[in-house]
This record gives sequence, C-alpha cells and structure tokens, in this order.
Amino acid sequence: MTSPEVHQLVWGRPISCHAFNKDRTQVAICPNDNTVEIYQRNGSGWELTETLTGHDQLVTSIDWAPETNRIVTCSQDRNAYVWTWNPTEGKWGHSLVHLRINRAATYVRWSPKENKFAVASGARLISICYFEEENNWWGSKHIKKPIKSTILSLDWHPDNILLVAGSTDMKTRVFSAYIKGVDGKASNPVWGDKLPLHTLCGEFDNDGWVHSVAFSPSGNYVAWSSHNSVVSLASGPNNPVITIPTNALPIVSIIFASETSIIGVGHDCVPFLFAQRGGQWELVGKLDQGQKKSVAANSAFRVFQQMDSRAQQTNQDVELNTTHQNTITSVRPYAGYPDNVTKFSTSGVDGKLVIWDVLASGVAGLRI
Repeated sequence: MTSPEVHQLVWGRPISCHAFNKDRTQVAICPNDNTVEIYQRNGSGWELTETLTGHDQLVTSIDWAPETNRIVTCSQDRNAYVWTWNPTEGKWGHSLVHLRINRAATYVRWSPKENKFAVASGARLISICYFEEENNWWGSKHIKKPIKSTILSLDWHPDNILLVAGSTDMKTRVFSAYIKGVDGKASNPVWGDKLPLHTLCGEFDNDGWVHSVAFSPSGNYVAWSSHNSVVSLASGPNNPVITIPTNALPIVSIIFASETSIIGVGHDCVPFLFAQRGGQWELVGKLDQGQKKSVAANSAFRVFQQMDSRAQQTNQDVELNTTHQNTITSVRPYAGYPDNVTKFSTSGVDGKLVIWDVLASGVAGLRI
C-alpha cells in the first residue's frame, strides 16, 4: 500500500487552511496568524518563498484561482484581499475588496469561472464580490435574509451562479449569487428556473451548526457536515434529506471525490470516506491505515490515568496511530477531475500538509 506524502511545513503552529496553484508547484497556507505563507515545491519537499502581509488580524480562509493565478484571502479584520503576481517586481501585490461588513470575514471561495468570489462573515451576510472596471476595484453585493447567524462555509455550484452556505443558526441554504452584467442566463432544473440575486433555492435544518458544505460535481447533490457528527445530503429543495450518522467527532471539512463519494476530515485526525453503495449512502471507513501499528488504541488513556492517579510521569509512547497528530482543519482535491478525484490534500493543527492517494488509502475493493 502506498503511504501518504507527509510534509511538516511548520513546527509548533497550526495550519488553519491551505490552497494550491494549478500545477501544484506552490501551496499557500494560513499559519494561524495575520499572514499567508507561500511554499515552492523543491524536490521532495517545500521551501518557503514569500510571506504575504497586509491583514491586521487572523487570516481565516484562502483560495487560489487556478486559471487566473489570483489568490483571495479574508480575515477577522473584516477585509478581503485579492493577490496578483507581479512578474516585473517579482512579488505578490494585493488590492482591497469593498466588503462592507462589520464583523469578521470567515470563509472565501472563487466561483468556477473565477470572475467573482463569495465571502462569508459573522455579520450574518454573504458578500458576492466582482470586479468593477469603471472603479478599478472589487465591489460586492450582499445576500442577507434569512441568515440569522455566522456563516462558516461556502461552496459554488458548477454553473457559477448558485451558492450553498452553512451557518451557526443550524441551517444549510442554497442561494442564487447571480450578478447582472457578470453572469449569463440564470436557471437550474434542480434548484429553480428564475434565479435573481438573493433567491433562496433551498433551506435544510440541522441539529447542530454547519461546519462545511459542498456541491457534487454535477451540482445535483449538496452535502454538509454538522456539529452533531452527521453528514447530510439533499438532491433538491423538495426531496428528503439523507443523513449519515457517525460515531466520530465533528467533521469540519468535506469534499466530493466523485458524484457518489465524499471525503470528510475533522477532530478524529483521519480522513473518512462516505459513499453511495447499493443505492444507500453510508460511512465506508477511514482512509488512514495508521503509522504505528504496535501502539494500542487506549495507550494514551492509560498514560493519563496513571498521571492522574499516581501523579507519575511515564515514558510510554502516546503518539496517535494516525498520520495527522491533531485535528485536520481542511481537505482539498489535489489530482484528478471533479467527478474522479484521485488524490486529495489535508492540513492540520499539527502543522502538517499531507497528500493522499484515494485508491491506495481507501477500503479494499471499493470502487468510487
């Protein structure tokens, strides 16, 4: 079995999110402060080449547009920046985005056509941002109602118009993010025929706040993970919600690996695979075979039990039997196509960037 490709990018600092460029020769990470670090592939490792500064507070999210090679970041300082590479000066420069929010920006994603992006925030609204040629800046329009709390995650439909949002008001919502003069005709056979900006195309209830959302490659399914350790799916606004309960800790980031499979990561420190088999969606298993087979599963518990009862220290190995040694904060497609992801990447609180081979990591005999 092929082992995952593990890179310890930073020591003693978490990686809150990451994004690759198109050819995967560069990766941008947020090391849990007000900067963004860009690493260049150097043989089998990575070399820090630039640190982007400009935000005053914690950078909360990042996305790298593959075709235009532009980076967008957002921060708790209530700002978003679009970063563009200047070959003449040999460095990245940024332009300010007119978000018009009074709370922290929490999440950002480019649209599939890269002509606009969406920024979630604690201001109970989503900013749909687009470039205004006449003003030479990035302006925005807001989606507000009926959002009642902080939005934690976003994802774009392949048609470049629909947007799904997950919120701490325990709702998953599908909106139209149509911008006149930017987008073409707006209609969708699954989510609605008339889609002006602000149109609520679907709303789904949960028993916990929503950590992550994702559209399937076709856009017909929407999936989300909530704090009650459940992954849910819906195939339209009027169809019943499919729920996949787990015994895991909350899953904080998900992606579709194909039209019938989902990869989720979170506080259990391992990637999970969810798939449709025999017409039913289910949790298939973990995509991490572990790195330390000889360590008993309850060794960490025994160590802390001894320390608590006898006030003694021990030399027992308490390293987790997983590739990541702490919460996995984000998962991204790395190789393949939207309907057939062959590799994916994860980053975590342990400062690691890990690249996984789906088939090598997956459950034997599973075809996704």
